[in-house]
This record gives sequence, structure tokens and C-alpha cells, in this order.
Amino acid sequence: MSDDWDVIVVGGGGAGLAAAASAAEQGASVLLFESETELGGSTQLSAGLFTAAATSVQRALGIEDSADRFFQHYMDLNHWMLKPGLVRTFCEQSGPTLEWLIGLGVEIPARVSSNAHMPGLSQAGVEDVWRGHVPKDQGYGLVQVLERACRARGVEVVMATRVQSLIVGDDRIEGVIADDVEVRAGAVVIATGGFAQDRALVEQYFPEARSAGDSLFVVAAPGSRGDHLRFAEQVDSAVTGVGWGLLLPTAYFQRHHHWTSGFPPKSRVYINGAGRRFMDEDASYAVSTGIIEAQNGGAWAVFDENARLGLPSGYTDWIPERVAAEANAGRTLRASTLAELAAAMGVPAAALETTVARWNTQLPHGSDDEFLRHRTLSNKGVTEPLDPIARAPYYAVRLLPAELVCTHAGLEIDAAASVLDRTGAPIRGLFAAGESGAGILGLRYVGGGNAVANALTMGRIAGRNAAGAAPR
Repeated sequence: MSDDWDVIVVGGGGAGLAAAASAAEQGASVLLFESETELGGSTQLSAGLFTAAATSVQRALGIEDSADRFFQHYMDLNHWMLKPGLVRTFCEQSGPTLEWLIGLGVEIPARVSSNAHMPGLSQAGVEDVWRGHVPKDQGYGLVQVLERACRARGVEVVMATRVQSLIVGDDRIEGVIADDVEVRAGAVVIATGGFAQDRALVEQYFPEARSAGDSLFVVAAPGSRGDHLRFAEQVDSAVTGVGWGLLLPTAYFQRHHHWTSGFPPKSRVYINGAGRRFMDEDASYAVSTGIIEAQNGGAWAVFDENARLGLPSGYTDWIPERVAAEANAGRTLRASTLAELAAAMGVPAAALETTVARWNTQLPHGSDDEFLRHRTLSNKGVTEPLDPIARAPYYAVRLLPAELVCTHAGLEIDAAASVLDRTGAPIRGLFAAGESGAGILGLRYVGGGNAVANALTMGRIAGRNAAGAAPR
């Protein structure tokens, strides 16, 4: 391994691999350090869903879209609390980045997808035009394609090596220290992921996660230990996105990603402390977490015995046996009548009975006048009406945002993916992307594929600009 490189990339997840491949495409010599024993990070654990606008996949399906529409939706959903220039660049470059990935070998068929496991174009969140591009072989497929691209372009990869610190010169970043060895470079890209696996950093930078209490569990990659925040302290860079992150709503008893835990029964109604239904139970997690957190008295999923018995096997949590075991232990509420269930929940019995009765006149007949859930179900490929909630015993499971997926606080970057210091000026020779480079993932997670698109799009920008910044 040489002591001098044009570009060093710290982290081999989606952002780091995209940065390394892009820098090498510009003719730069690239060294990538990965702290774990395999590449991929959280991208490899994901569905690989990629949010992008004005793509060839959309056009092949006759869908008209533009970066302008994507930008407007993105900023509106985030209450315009993000820097418009940075987000504009992301929205403009997400489509070209997707085309770049397709050119490298990622397969995304031009067909409608009803879920995050079916390759094609899906509804990512609450967007007016579908933008969720689901690749073949999920996040694993993305990582495999990017890894091949890196190796084909001569990127040298060093595994199981955690970078300790940056080398700070008089007027620029000059490399890194890894395993107590100084390695010099013209530019450094930080792509170490988030900090979800470090409870102390979660407490400091995303305290909202504490509301989940003992139910909190993390599905981010093991390497998500907040190294980028430690680098920020070293170079006194600006940090943005504090207090933001993605918590998915789950049942209190879940401890795994929903692909492993399973899914609640379709015939269910979400009830708040007033005993009333308050949302479309299948609303995108772009907005559902906020809706649940806004309810006085918390939230419950209420369903009946038919729904419990109809849960499919093969999962760890949402299976008939697990629900029964939780009810036997008294943690899931169970009662022979809705009035008795309401008493156990601490909600007005009349409200719960009225709510369930109204639900039974709606969704079992294919409509939902109040919350339009029939439209969401149709977008997910569910065409059959739901069963009524009518067979005792009845169950109530406490809902809460407890699945920590990604964190949004990190090194503040500009549209070139340059890391900014506390005055707002770029730090020469230092770039960041993904969860490490903050400013794209905001107050509201826009929908499935937001984090992957951010990682790969900004990773690509960081790699290209790092190659250009490296003195030759």
C-alpha cells in the first residue's frame, strides 16, 4: 500500500463505494478503508430502494417527472428547513446517479412494483409521482455492482481497519491515521455512516429516540458508530441535522427489522387515547411516525381473533403464536368484548365500539371515506376487501416509533459535498456523504429510498469533487 493517494475514502457503505468508484473514474488513485469485515454498510441491509426523478424507468412507464417537482415536494415535506441549494443539487443529480448505476449493471425493470421487494417502480412515500426505484437483489445488489466498479477501476480496499483520525495540515486535510500509520492523500471523503449503534451519541444528537424506552432497537449496520462526529470535533466542522433521524413505528414487542419481525394484520385499526381511529393504517413512514407521536394517550393497533389466526408463519414477531404468548403474559391486551378491551386500554368504550363499527362498514366493502386507506392498499397491490373486525377475542397492541433506521446529524456539507467549518467555509480537501454528510436527510424522511439515494448521489458528487481537489 502506497503512502500517498489522490483520494482516501473512509467507509465502504453505499456512499463510500459510490465516492470511490466516482473518484477513480476521474483518474484518481483511491484508497478505501472499511472498519468492518465486509463492504456494504447499511445500504447492503436495505431494500436498495432509490428515490429519483426524471429517470428512464419512469419515462418507460409513461410517467412525466422533473427535478423541479421532486425539489418542491422534498422541501415542502421538510417545512423548508433545509438549504434549498443543497437539496436542489440532490434532486437534480438523483436521476443521473440512477442512470449511472444502471450503466454499471444495476437492474431496475420498467414495471410497477407494489412493494420494496419487487424490482420496478414503487410509491416511495407521499409523493405525487412515484419515485421509488427498486433494484434487483435489493441493497445487496447495489453494493455488489458498486464493489465491482471500484475494483475494475483500481480502487484499493483495506478491510477491518478503523480510521482513528484525520491529518490536519496548515490549510487543508492531508490524509488519515489508521492503525497508528499516517497515510497521506490530496483529499479525504468521510462516509462512515451514522451513529445509531452508539447509545451515548443517540442520546446527544437524536434524543427523540429515548421516547421508545426499552423498546428501542437498531437496524443500522454495526459500523454506524458515529466516527464522523468524532472527526467533526477534530477539525471543528459545523454539525447539522441534530434532533433528526428515522424512527419507524412498530409494535412494542418487535426487536428486528420488519422483514424479520413480520407485519401486523391487514384488518386492524389504529386507536388513540380518545378511543378513535386517527390515520390510514398503511400510511407511509414518511408521515406515519409523526402522526402517531402526535396522539394524546399514545396509540394502539386493535384487531380480532380472525386477524391473529390469519398472520402468516415464517416471521419472529407478527405470528399467531407470538401474539397469543404476549397476550398470555398480559403485555398484549385481550378481551372478549370491545367494551372490556377499551377498559383495559383506558379509552372510552363508546368511542372504540363506534370506531370499529364504522370501520366495519367501510374497508370490508372496499372504501374508507375518512382516511382513504383503500387507495393506499390498492397502491400496495391489495385488491380484495379486508375482513371485518368482529370475532372475539379482541386484541390491542401498543404502537410506538422504536425501530431506529438512520440518523440525520452529521458534518454540514455544501452542494459540492465539501465539509463546512463553523463559519460556513469549506474545509479544503475534506468531503462527506451519506449519513456522515448532513443536510439532505431532514426533519421528515421523504420515503423509502431517501437514505440510499442520498448516500449514492452525494457519494458520487463527493468522489468526483475530491478527485478534482487533489493536488496532482
